[in-house]
Amino acid sequence: MRIKTMVIIFITVLLTVILMQNAEPVRFTILFGTFYISKLVALAGFSVVAFILGVLVGRPKKVRSIADSYPEDNSTNNKTDTLSDEDRDYISHP
Repeated sequence: MRIKTMVIIFITVLLTVILMQNAEPVRFTILFGTFYISKLVALAGFSVVAFILGVLVGRPKKVRSIADSYPEDNSTNNKTDTLSDEDRDYISHP
């Protein structure tokens, strides 16, 4: 088993134990409303939101290439001999 898999399993078990130990109701005041919900539900909800935010922030970005926006000129890219006739003449005569 890979280390990453073992860490994910460990965190899942730890989160489950923490959630099960905190089942009593707790009071939440949001703006003008007061709500009584179980700590289990609150912690589970916050865990899910944190996971989703972590996935969204941690995913790799799309890499844009500048070369895609410029048309390629195949006639100049495939040329291996770029010497002019004058240059060839100069090189061939000592």
